[in-house]
Amino acid sequence: MSSNTKTVRPRPAALITQWDHEADVVVAGYGVAGASAAVAAAQEGADVLVLERTGGWGGAAAMAGGFIYLGGGTPLQKACGFEDSVESMKAFMTEALGPGVDAEKIDAYCQGSVDHYGWLVECGVPFKASFWGEPGWEPPGDDGLQYTGGENAAPFAATIPPAPRGHVPQMADKQSGGERGGGYMLMKPLTDTAAALGVRSVYDTRAQTLVTDESGRVVGVVATQYGKEVTIRARRGVVLATGSFAYNDRMVEAYAPRLVGRPAASIEEHDGRAIQMAQALGADLAHMDATEVAFFCDPQLFVRGILVNGRGQRFINEDTYPGRVGQATLIENQNQAFLVIDEAAYEEALTTPTATPFLRHQPTWVCETVEELEAEMGLPGGTLQSTVEVYNRHAADGQDPVLGKKAEWVKPIGSPVAAIDLRGFTGGFTLGGLRTSVDSEVLHVSGEPIPGLFGAGRCTAGVSAGGYASGASLGDGSFFGRRAGRSAAKG
Repeated sequence: MSSNTKTVRPRPAALITQWDHEADVVVAGYGVAGASAAVAAAQEGADVLVLERTGGWGGAAAMAGGFIYLGGGTPLQKACGFEDSVESMKAFMTEALGPGVDAEKIDAYCQGSVDHYGWLVECGVPFKASFWGEPGWEPPGDDGLQYTGGENAAPFAATIPPAPRGHVPQMADKQSGGERGGGYMLMKPLTDTAAALGVRSVYDTRAQTLVTDESGRVVGVVATQYGKEVTIRARRGVVLATGSFAYNDRMVEAYAPRLVGRPAASIEEHDGRAIQMAQALGADLAHMDATEVAFFCDPQLFVRGILVNGRGQRFINEDTYPGRVGQATLIENQNQAFLVIDEAAYEEALTTPTATPFLRHQPTWVCETVEELEAEMGLPGGTLQSTVEVYNRHAADGQDPVLGKKAEWVKPIGSPVAAIDLRGFTGGFTLGGLRTSVDSEVLHVSGEPIPGLFGAGRCTAGVSAGGYASGASLGDGSFFGRRAGRSAAKG
C-alpha cells in the first residue's frame, strides 16, 4: 500500500501509472444523494460507477424514517386535500431553515419540487395518498403525508399558509429505522432504477482522496478496498455524496461543539472524509455549526403538557415540530428540559398510537401540588408555580398568548401533577458542509467551481442553514443529487 494512501491531499494524475476502474461519472457514496446522482447521470447517457465503503447501498437514508420534504402542490398533497404553493413553501423554508439560507437553492428547490416528486414516482418510489395528523416523529402506519416542520404551529402559521410537506414512501409492516423504515422504500427503488440503467457499483471501497490533472481539474479518486489502494478514473466528473461529519470527533469539536458526544439519526460512516478531500483542493464550506436536533420524548406526551427549562420557564410552543423543540432545548436552554403534565393528560397520551413507544417515559416526580413538584425538582421557589399559574389562567379560556400553542392542546394543568426529567435528552447530526452551486458544483473559496467536482447530500450545505424540517436531508440530498449527476454527466 502506498505510504500516502490515507492523506487527503490530492494525487497528481501524472503519478498514477494505471487505473483499476474507469467511468464517465464516479460517485462516492451510495446513500440517497449518491443514488440520485447515479440515476440522473445514467439518464443523461453517462457510464456511471458508484463507490461505497460498506457492503451494500443504503447509507443513512435507508435507516431513516424516510421523509422527503416536498411541496408546492404535489399530487400527494392534492390527493390528501391540501393546497400549497411554491410561494408559501419558499416563505416557510426561508423562515424556518435560517438564518442565512441560500436563497437561490431554496428557490430552485421549491420551483422544482413537484417535478422532483414526479421523478421519484417514475423511479418507483411508492406514496400512499393518506394524511397522518397526530403529533409524532413519523406516522405509525403507512400514511404518506405529515406536517414535519411546524408549518401549522406558531410562529409560522400566523403569516404563512400552512401545508404538510413531509412525504414518506409507503412501507408495509414498517418499523422505526432499519430495513423496515420508510427510507428503505426510498433507497430500494432508486438503486433498482440505477441498476436497470447500467450503473455499476463497487462495495467495501472507501474514497480517500481526489486525483487532479495539471490544470487542477478533478479526474479521479484514490480509494482503499480490503486494505489495498484502488484508483478510479472519472472521464467527466466526480460526485461526492458520502454523508455528514457527525462521527468525526475532531470536526464536531471544531465546528459543531454542541453535538460532542451526542450523534444521533446518523451512521458511523459519516466521518467527514469527502469534506476534507475537497477542502484539500480549496473548497469553501458553509453552515458548519448547523445541526438537526432530535428530542427523545414522544410528542403525544409533551404536546399535552408544558416544557420548562432549568429555571422553570416555558420556552417553546409544545405543538410545534419536535425537531424545533430539540434545537430550542440544546441550543437555547443548555440542554435543560422538563415536561410538566397532569395525570389525566399523561394517561390520555398513553392511549394514542405512536411510531415511537420507546420515547414514552415514566414520570420522574409525582406530587399533589405544583409547589411540592417545584421543590422536588429542585427549582427556585415560585418559578414553576408562576409559570403554571400564568399558563392555567389563559388555558381556562383555551388560549396560550405566551407561546401560541393551538387551542386543541391547551388545557389547565390539574392534580396530581408530574414532571419528566428530559435534561440531556437530545442528539443529532450536522447540516453543514461543502458550499455548492445550485447545479451542485463544489465551489472553491474564490467562489468559482472546482472543475470536475460535484457534491450533494449531507457532505454539502443544502437548504438547511440553521433550522431544520424532517425530510430536508432526504429532500435536498435527492434533489441536488440529481443535479450533481446531470452536471457531472455534462462534464
